[in-house]
Amino acid sequence: MADHDEEEHETFEAVGAGASLTYPMQCSALRKNGHVVIKGRPCKIIDSTSKTGKHGHAKVNLTAIDIFTGKKMEDVSPSTHNMEVPNVSRTEYNVLDVEDGFLSLLNEDGSTKDDVKVPEGDLGAQIEKDFAAGKDISVTVIKAMGEEAVIAVKDAPKA
Repeated sequence: MADHDEEEHETFEAVGAGASLTYPMQCSALRKNGHVVIKGRPCKIIDSTSKTGKHGHAKVNLTAIDIFTGKKMEDVSPSTHNMEVPNVSRTEYNVLDVEDGFLSLLNEDGSTKDDVKVPEGDLGAQIEKDFAAGKDISVTVIKAMGEEAVIAVKDAPKA
């Protein structure tokens, strides 16, 4: 019996102990600079206004920017309703290599992460230029709802 319990516990750990891509939050509690899911996309709230509706119930007007595409999105919802909020994480990595449009990044545990794309535009050009110049650089990667992207680059801290 004890062996069977252990097996079940290990299986549970393998699927992730309740780690969810989003969590619910009441509309009235959403604030500027917070995050929200609009039309299935993780967004950063840039404006939130609350107005009394036709029947006395407050409506929340949210204006937000998609954290990966930069696209502006809007939503109106009753203040008492719940909306999904994405679990957003930021991680800094040292850059080991830039090759074929992908970054090779060093994890804190010493392993490498090779699946992050070089961002488009000025940020990507800056990363490639600094790396080619032999600089030690680190990047900030934001991750939400199964997507991730580089949002910043800076000189790596000297060890």
